Amino acid sequence: MSKKVLIITYYWPPAGGPGVQRWLKFVKYLPQFGIEPMVYVPANPSYPIIDETLLSEIPDGISVLKQPILEPYKIASFFSLKKVKTIAKGIINDKAKQGWKERFLLAIRGNLFIPDARKSWVKPSVRYLSTLIEDFGIDTVISTGPPHSMHLIGYKLKLKHSIQWIADFRDPWTTIGYHKQLKLLSPAKKKHIRLESEVLNKADKIIVTSHKTLEEFESKTTTPVKVITNGFDDHGIIKPKKEAKFTLSHIGSLLSERNPEVLWKVLSELVKENEDFKLHFQLHLYGTVSESIIDSLTEYGLKGFVTSHGYVSHEEAIKAQMVSQVLLLIEIDSEDTKAIIPGKLFEYLASGTPILSIGPKNSEVETILKVTNTGNYFNYTSYSELKNQILLYFESYKTGTLQTQPVGVERYSRKALTKTLTEYMSWEL
Repeated sequence: MSKKVLIITYYWPPAGGPGVQRWLKFVKYLPQFGIEPMVYVPANPSYPIIDETLLSEIPDGISVLKQPILEPYKIASFFSLKKVKTIAKGIINDKAKQGWKERFLLAIRGNLFIPDARKSWVKPSVRYLSTLIEDFGIDTVISTGPPHSMHLIGYKLKLKHSIQWIADFRDPWTTIGYHKQLKLLSPAKKKHIRLESEVLNKADKIIVTSHKTLEEFESKTTTPVKVITNGFDDHGIIKPKKEAKFTLSHIGSLLSERNPEVLWKVLSELVKENEDFKLHFQLHLYGTVSESIIDSLTEYGLKGFVTSHGYVSHEEAIKAQMVSQVLLLIEIDSEDTKAIIPGKLFEYLASGTPILSIGPKNSEVETILKVTNTGNYFNYTSYSELKNQILLYFESYKTGTLQTQPVGVERYSRKALTKTLTEYMSWEL
C-alpha cells in the first residue's frame, strides 16, 4: 500500500521560473518509490511568470487540491501595476533609482506582510487541510518555501495533528539577500527571526538546497537537516546544432544587483582589440533584465551585440542552453549569496555547454563546477583571469573543440534526488 504525502507549495504550473520545477519533478518520481503525493496549491495565484507548457508535465492521476487565496499584489497593482510586477519578480532597483512608489511598496511588503505577501492563506489552509489529513489518512506533510508562509501552514498543522512535518527550504529565510532591501523595521526583523526559529525547531526534519544553508540552520536548531539540491530531468529534446556565432547566453532573471560589470568591461575590450572576436561575438539574454543591466551594456558599448529574448518557456530555455557556445551564470557579490545554487545550474550541467560563472568567493556554485568539470568560476575582481578564459573559449570555438567533459553529473538527476528524498522520509514519528 502506497504511503500518502501532502505537499504544500505556492508555485505550481502554470507558474514559470525555477521555483516550480523542484516539486513538480519530485511529484513525477515519488510514485516510483511507493509514495502517493497529493499537492496543495492556491486556486487563484498571482504568478509573476507564466509558462503554460509546464501544465503538460503534471503527471496523470496526481491529486492537486486548490483553495482560494487573497493576493495583496493584485490589490496593490491598482496603485502601481508596473512596480508591483517587478517587485513580485524579485527585481528591486538600486536605492538611487527607487521612486517613492517603489520605496512605499517595499516598506509595506516588508513590515506588514510577515513573512510574506501570502500570509493570509495560512489560516484558511489549516482549516481545510485539517479535515483532509483526517479523511485521507495523511501522516507526512511537506511545506516548501519561499514563500515561507507555506511553512507556517505546516507548522500549525503539526500543532494540531500527529503527523511528520518536513520543511523544505529552496532558499534561506532571514539571510536571503532581498531582506536587506525590504526596509524592515526592528519589530519586523524580530518577528522574522521568531517565526524562523519556530519553524526550524518544530519541524521533524528540514531539507535545504545547499551545504552553506545546512551550516546556517544547524547553528540554529537541533532538528535534522539534509541537503537535497535541485537537479535536471530527462527532457527528451534532441540536441540541436550549435549556434554559428560565438554566443554567450544568460538564462534567467538578471537583477539590478546581479550586474557583472567586470564581464561587460572584458567583453567591451575584446570587441575593441580583436576584430575576429567582434565579428563572431553575440550576447543572448533570456528572461527579465533590469534597466540597470541594460544601462551598463549601453555604457560599455555592447548593446549592439545583445539579443534580449525576454521570458521563454522551459522547453525553449533547454534548447537555448544546448545551442549556445558558453552559458553565463551570474550571482550577486555578497556573503549571503554563497549558499545560493540557482536551479538552472543543474540543467546547465546536463546541457554539455561550458559554463562561465561569476559570483562571490568560496560559493557552492564554484565547488560544483570544479567537482563536475563543467565550467570556470570567477570573482568580481578576476579581470585578467576572466579575459584569458573567454579568449580560450573563443579559440576552442574557432577550432570546433569547445565542449565539456563532465564528471559525476548523474547524481543531480531528478530521479536520483527523489530516491534520496524518499530515503530521508521516515514514518517513525
